[in-house]
Amino acid sequence: MTDVPTPPSAEIDPVVEAVPDQGADRGVEQTLADPARADGDVPSENGEEAAPSPDPTTPPKPRAVPGKPTSAIRSVAPAAPTVSAASAADALAAASFGRVEIDGTVSVRDGDGWREVGQYPDGTPEEALAYFVRKFLELAGEVTLLEARHRRGGASASELRGTLQTVREKVIGASAVGDFAALDARLTRLDSALSRASAEQSRAQREAVDTAIAERTVLVERIESIAARDPKSIQWKQTSTEVTELFEEWQKHQAAGPRLPKTIGQQLWKRFRDARATLDKHRREFYSDLDEQHKSSRDSKAKLVERAEALVSKGEDGIADYRLLLDQWKGAGRAGKKADDALWARFKAAGDALYAARAGREEADAEASKEKIEAKRGLLAEAAAVSKERDTAKARQLLTRIQRRWDEIGRVFPREAERGLDDELRKIEQGIKQREETDWKSNNPETKARQNDMTQKLRESIADLEAELTTAKAKNDRGAIAQATEALDARKAWLKALGG
Repeated sequence: MTDVPTPPSAEIDPVVEAVPDQGADRGVEQTLADPARADGDVPSENGEEAAPSPDPTTPPKPRAVPGKPTSAIRSVAPAAPTVSAASAADALAAASFGRVEIDGTVSVRDGDGWREVGQYPDGTPEEALAYFVRKFLELAGEVTLLEARHRRGGASASELRGTLQTVREKVIGASAVGDFAALDARLTRLDSALSRASAEQSRAQREAVDTAIAERTVLVERIESIAARDPKSIQWKQTSTEVTELFEEWQKHQAAGPRLPKTIGQQLWKRFRDARATLDKHRREFYSDLDEQHKSSRDSKAKLVERAEALVSKGEDGIADYRLLLDQWKGAGRAGKKADDALWARFKAAGDALYAARAGREEADAEASKEKIEAKRGLLAEAAAVSKERDTAKARQLLTRIQRRWDEIGRVFPREAERGLDDELRKIEQGIKQREETDWKSNNPETKARQNDMTQKLRESIADLEAELTTAKAKNDRGAIAQATEALDARKAWLKALGG
């Protein structure tokens, strides 16, 4: 068997090594022998068999090209690589562009001429043509796949253009039989579409990169603004959480976002990293100083606890000193939650002991004050007669005697009971004071003189107004009558208020 010449640009197996697929070639042979079978003739629905076709194992005899004299060049009916209707149609169309010579040389129509694509000397012309048609359909299938990938989207147009260039290199001078002009036109159209898509993707990529740069710049500016704050004014727990969130957001951008230009990406990361390092330094310094403050406060509060515990033996007498220690405690600062809680528990226990001693004493005093309370309640019952006494001077004398006896009884406990009793007696005393003030105002000579003078003037004014009213009535002057009556009523009201 003669080797099939393989052009440098086409990947064609040598005829000696590559044997055509028997199933595909037989299908092609069947197509060449009976084109109607390739068009889909199958058994009918009522079970009757379609017209019998030639035995597929018997290769058809080559026929001369119609309208041309018999020569050394032999033409065969078109063949297809598969038995399906669509593949058969493609094979028939592709085979129309090829011919097979008597020596097995296969050529393809290339423009206005013919180009040899190889030899298939040990097979029939139909097998030879089917083999090279199948090679063409494989190339067309690669183009179809590229077109489908482009329509589906998702693939990079630049990568598809690279694959298209590889396919185009295979197509140029390929050892195959088919419509290379139409295939090249499809490649050209696809190349133009991919060029436009690539330009659009490049524009979208640039926009995505610009957006990513802007977003990362915002992250950088946020963390830089945090790093620029006064470390003493920063709430480090909240700030640490905020910085962690910014760093996680940066990582998300880096993982899911577009790749930034190396220079810009490095500059932004350096700014972000430096701000983060500054914050970390300030945080360490803050907590170091805080530890020192906690240690100092812890030592001071420990000493205050020892002094407070030493006051317990004094009982109630140590309360005043304990209050001074409490003021110092408030100014000692924080020693950390755990240390503060432990020290405060001891300090409070000492104070509770002191106040418990006072409570015990007050309880004893309250027990001893029961008789005094009853005595003072008896005095309040006697004091009820003070308000009934009409003579203010006698009422004052009675209240004074009761107050002296009240003071002789002394203080009572608890304080709430003493306060309630004192309030009751104070109300009675205030009633006497109000009566004394009223009597004074009534018997004050100066007040009386002023009242007499005012009374005399009102009486004279009333007499004049009565005369004017009489005159107005005689003249039947309604306006003057109304005016005089109004003024007269007012003067009489004033005189009555003065007791005249």
